[in-house]
Amino acid sequence: MAQRGATGQRQTGAGRVEAEGRDERTAAATPALAIEGISKQFGSGDDAVQAVDDVSLSVDRGSVVGLLGPNGAGKTTLVKSALGIVVPDAGTVRVFGTDVAEGRRAAYTDVDAMLEGARNDYWRLTVRENLRYFATIHGVDPNSVADRHEQLLERFDLATKADTAVRELSRGMKQKVSLASVLAGGAELVFLDEPTLGLDIESSRTLRSELRRLAREEGLTIVVSSHDMAVIEDICDRVVMMADGEVVADDTVAALLSGADRDSVRVTSAGIDDGVLARLRDRFEVARVETVDGRRRVEVGAGGDTLYELMDTLRAAGVTVEDIRTVQPELEEVFVDRTGMESGGGRSR
Repeated sequence: MAQRGATGQRQTGAGRVEAEGRDERTAAATPALAIEGISKQFGSGDDAVQAVDDVSLSVDRGSVVGLLGPNGAGKTTLVKSALGIVVPDAGTVRVFGTDVAEGRRAAYTDVDAMLEGARNDYWRLTVRENLRYFATIHGVDPNSVADRHEQLLERFDLATKADTAVRELSRGMKQKVSLASVLAGGAELVFLDEPTLGLDIESSRTLRSELRRLAREEGLTIVVSSHDMAVIEDICDRVVMMADGEVVADDTVAALLSGADRDSVRVTSAGIDDGVLARLRDRFEVARVETVDGRRRVEVGAGGDTLYELMDTLRAAGVTVEDIRTVQPELEEVFVDRTGMESGGGRSR
């Protein structure tokens, strides 16, 4: 059948193929999620709380974006606004190019979410029945994605529990069932809130590996919110940090770490006694002190000329340096520097 272009002229043959190719390129260039100027206030008057304040960001298709923020930073409100659970006071949300205010059903057809504190599965159903159910409510014939369900069961080590009621599983297993259920219908954009909560180290590693694979091989777009910095650093292409309802940083993990205003070295020596340590504290920024096998290990903020001053100070004190190493900043330290807050709670100051 012939198609009509934007001008209304009839397109056939090569023209039709060119138009289809152009449509595909346009779709690929459209972000999976585009948030513009979102604001949300709860309450009024003296009791008003500005949960989100004029936040804008976009998430490219096939990318994994981490959302970091302490309690009360606004990230949950932002996610719920993106999902249509909370109606913002201002701003727009577009999912795969569709404005959710104009077409909610169309916008959320290929979207799913696992939210912390929400029951994401039916505990009376078996693991396999949950996967089939959640595929069905997304309008997918569960028989058509049976192979996908078997792969999910295998990848999340749920195959032996496939016919077990979810209520009989451990907390960690329930968490894995929740994630598998989110992926059961083949959603293209998923929101994951604390996906590794309750998982042991090996299960967390398996989950992170699977999320990376899904993004890389299947083009799944993931927005993940977590207090676990290892999860964010391991799987995310980009990190968005929030504080007081605003975005305070938005960049790749590598860029955030390399841009950290912090040069430190870790010096180890049995000769660093209390007197030397006091002298170091007077002259330098001492971040951490440990005693390992009778030797002091001191982390000192020192780079450039300051490093030479540190070595001169130790030499003058008669200290023989047994080991010295450069200390790379960690994502949590960058987070605290940017927000002035601890990742799991309130302000650090």
